[in-house]
Amino acid sequence: MSQFSADWLSLREPYDVRARNRDVLDVLGARFVSHGPIAIVDLASGTGATSRAISSRLPHQQIWRLVDNDPGLLALASSYARGAGSDVVTASIDIAREIGTALAGTVDLVTVSALLDLVSADWLDRLATEIASRGLPAYAALTYDGQVSFEPAEPYDATIIAAVNRHQRSDKGFGPALGPTAAFKAISCFRALGYAIVQGASDWSLGHNDTELQLALLDGWAAAANESGDVEPAEIGGWLRRRREHVASGRSSIRVGHVDFFARPDASAER
Repeated sequence: MSQFSADWLSLREPYDVRARNRDVLDVLGARFVSHGPIAIVDLASGTGATSRAISSRLPHQQIWRLVDNDPGLLALASSYARGAGSDVVTASIDIAREIGTALAGTVDLVTVSALLDLVSADWLDRLATEIASRGLPAYAALTYDGQVSFEPAEPYDATIIAAVNRHQRSDKGFGPALGPTAAFKAISCFRALGYAIVQGASDWSLGHNDTELQLALLDGWAAAANESGDVEPAEIGGWLRRRREHVASGRSSIRVGHVDFFARPDASAER
């Protein structure tokens, strides 16, 4: 089930573009440098941000199948794709239950962004197995790794983020989520299936000008910490008030850890 609004996806998109690991993108591009027309399936595509972010790295002729189960987001994806130079089709599929359907047909590359930390170990095993059974490469970007740092520091920073990370492990529609362990689990899955991996950090680095995203994150983290039941509401409220004051005064910076990787079914890409 879709959990993200178009406004949130729009807010985060430029930060995602900036954060995507360039070394991983270089290897992805090199893999297809002499390829003809390429067919890509983007799982949990939202409004199609991944296609916009990496299309310049791929052969000119591209066919994108954007898969999501939110018709509203898919409609936006279709409208954004007009005149972009790629063929784009959308498919409304619940990938929690129909991953094989999502990958059916002609596919040269599977992509996911900001998804894997929301899924369960069992679902991730199924995804990797389905991809490997077709001999496909996979590009996974912006998987949250649980590492968050703040400047200036506050006494409850670590407590709140620990509660957030526990909340991340709750069921997001795929079974108990992997949360911050997702990237490690995914890389292990693909390596066990004979894949070579190139990986790198794709952290958000937010400074004093990035107030809207900082405030959205702080509000979301406070809500998650409250839902976890692990921290007293008064402590969360005080923490949120102080952190928002730092943002308002232009003193706040936040770093949010993510991991990107490219997996391909041969050993020649190993680093």
